[in-house]
Amino acid sequence: MEESLIEESDSVNACTDEAAPALIAVHPTESSVVVAVGCELRVFDLKEDCAVSPLDDLGGPHHSASIRAISFSFDGELFVSAGDDKIVKIWKTNSWNCIRTIQSEKRVSAVSISQDSGYVTFADKFGVVWIMSLKEDRDTKALPILGHYCSIITSMKFSPDGRFIATADRDHKIRITVFPRNALKGAHEIQCFCLGHTDFVSCLTFICTQDQSKGFLLSGGGDLTVRLWDYSNGTLLYTCSLGDEEGILDASEIEENNKTAVTDICASSDGSLIAVAVQSYNGVMLLSCDFSAKTLSCVKNVSMEKSYIPTSLALVSSKDHLWTVMGASNLSSSDLSNNKEQLLTRVRIVSFIQKDLSDACSRVPVLLEDSQVPGGEKLLMQLQGSLDTATQEAAFAAASAAVRNSLQNMMIKKQYSVERRELRKRNRNDKKIKS
Repeated sequence: MEESLIEESDSVNACTDEAAPALIAVHPTESSVVVAVGCELRVFDLKEDCAVSPLDDLGGPHHSASIRAISFSFDGELFVSAGDDKIVKIWKTNSWNCIRTIQSEKRVSAVSISQDSGYVTFADKFGVVWIMSLKEDRDTKALPILGHYCSIITSMKFSPDGRFIATADRDHKIRITVFPRNALKGAHEIQCFCLGHTDFVSCLTFICTQDQSKGFLLSGGGDLTVRLWDYSNGTLLYTCSLGDEEGILDASEIEENNKTAVTDICASSDGSLIAVAVQSYNGVMLLSCDFSAKTLSCVKNVSMEKSYIPTSLALVSSKDHLWTVMGASNLSSSDLSNNKEQLLTRVRIVSFIQKDLSDACSRVPVLLEDSQVPGGEKLLMQLQGSLDTATQEAAFAAASAAVRNSLQNMMIKKQYSVERRELRKRNRNDKKIKS
């Protein structure tokens, strides 16, 4: 009895004590925007200019614990969300009805939908990637297809042509796996590993052009670098060290925070615009990729108010908007001056004005005022939960610190005594026998 209580306590504390960063995702045509904070999905339909309430297939809440991963499908017809409640939900974006609910054995850290929208994949915190066919009956179970065993998978993306799936973990590795035609039988063919990061890898994204449809892979991590890869053979093409770039982060900031990491990265499909979010930096770094030279270069830093440190980014190339969100959930009362507000979010949008229509690199970033954002006050009210964010500067600063600490804690492997390790193993085996 005592052993089961210890195990249960570990599980509950893991779900409730870790601050969860707010996430943002934008439909490929920018017809809708989603912010996930805590267990809530906040959806705004830009096409109809109205807030949307997603409907669970069982009439229940969106999730019962913090959402850790969200993603639209390539065509925008599907949306997937998952997190600490060990539930994966697939939503139809034309109605925002949940069409499938999947039970995971462990908490989920990453999700993705295949290029043809035929499969959804999700990674658990033990490092196993699971897959479920969306073409089959609703009773079909998720099956394991690959694993970074005992290493948390931090990011997972399908290549634009759908041939590969890239997975990154906290042990500095990026694995490129061939996505098989019969994926339900497992993905056993490893194309390559992309090795070079000296700390955990936090985010991935693909870029390509019409001339180079295969394109490249971009990654960011805890070593404060953005790296460019040839993902067909694992070759590291270029490393952009953000700590070396003038005006991005002072050496004192890096030293003071000890662990300053790239937290998110997104890019236009052609790589002409790459946006990077970094812990402790109140703004966004803009990079560009030279496909012929296979290099990255810093273009500009977009600074925002001091208390605004983005936790998630989304970019829609066709609309020239970079969407950013800052926020967190699961904050303790000591983090907040107002105990009633546990789901802090703030949305800022950067618009790009192209001065020279013949030069895609001539786009000038402009930080929009709240009155200028698409959807206006209605959108901000839905995604933020409030229009009064100016008075919450201290709370947002506390949220930023809590998210930073949570990320570092998650990326550090927990060390257990031999007795504690054996106890955890027995409890897991007991649960398997009972089930």
